[in-house]
Amino acid sequence: MHWVWLTLICAAALASADAATKAWLRGMSATRLLLVRFSLSGLMLLPWLLSLPALGSLSPALWGWLAILLPLELSAMALYLIAIRDHPLSLTLPYLAFTPAFVLVIAFFLLGETSTWLGALGVLFIVAGAWLLNAGAAEGKDWRGWLRPLQAILWEPGSRLMLGVALIYAVTASLSKAALTYLEPTQFGALYFALLGALALGIFFVTEVWRTRRPAGTFSHPASPGIMPDDTLLLGSNPSQRVTQLAPWHLAAAVVLVAALNALMVLTHFLAIEQANVAYMIAVKRTSLLFGLLYGFVCFREPRMRQRLPAAGLMLIGVFLIAGSD
Repeated sequence: MHWVWLTLICAAALASADAATKAWLRGMSATRLLLVRFSLSGLMLLPWLLSLPALGSLSPALWGWLAILLPLELSAMALYLIAIRDHPLSLTLPYLAFTPAFVLVIAFFLLGETSTWLGALGVLFIVAGAWLLNAGAAEGKDWRGWLRPLQAILWEPGSRLMLGVALIYAVTASLSKAALTYLEPTQFGALYFALLGALALGIFFVTEVWRTRRPAGTFSHPASPGIMPDDTLLLGSNPSQRVTQLAPWHLAAAVVLVAALNALMVLTHFLAIEQANVAYMIAVKRTSLLFGLLYGFVCFREPRMRQRLPAAGLMLIGVFLIAGSD
């Protein structure tokens, strides 16, 4: 059961990072947020990176796994940002709920992991709860609207994009556990995010150069600050809410806090996934939605808390079922 507590800490850290991003970093562009969530978090993981063996002594198989994982991770991020930038949130975000269900199948074929019927039922309860939280938040009291995103898969490109994101995250979760064969979880997490951080830094500079050299009048999409994978707090947010202008040192403190919370999420994620069935761990990590729900209600006065309680209840039942099956 040690992994359950690690995963709950991971989920709470993720939701807290999202809450801090929403509260204090809403004015940042998506590329700058990538630097905070990847590059700065990677720097904070440096103590674990220093304990690595010499890079030349690492297994070629590990570098092979990383060569597969890193492009997938960045592709998922790109597809995610395109989906939420260009398409309705109510028809895109619900599809992230399918990641644990995909992992049930993918981890079986890639890792040979099997689930008990009780554990699989718990995963499905969490998927259902996550779906209702995402879809129900957008549709309010009209329960018929909860199924609308399912219909949208036929005609809404954003729905298909986000379903692809959910599938990619299921693959990366499974492959990262395979890669843990070659390094300790904390060392792998530090190396993985150091490489992601370096790539994010490169993307940032390329984007900035392109932006400065872009001809005047070229159309650009509005930035989507505060939106990251598993962002649990946008669902009830008010798009017209004014961005808070922080003093420089307040902004710096907020940036450091978000990066530190994300670094904690990384460490606990890989510690937990080494010990647990991948589908179980990813499903329990989805309780970040519940922590985000509490943040939304307490800190941002978001409405419709009562309507979301049944979905939260389904997710909690799923966690107990998974814990009982392990």
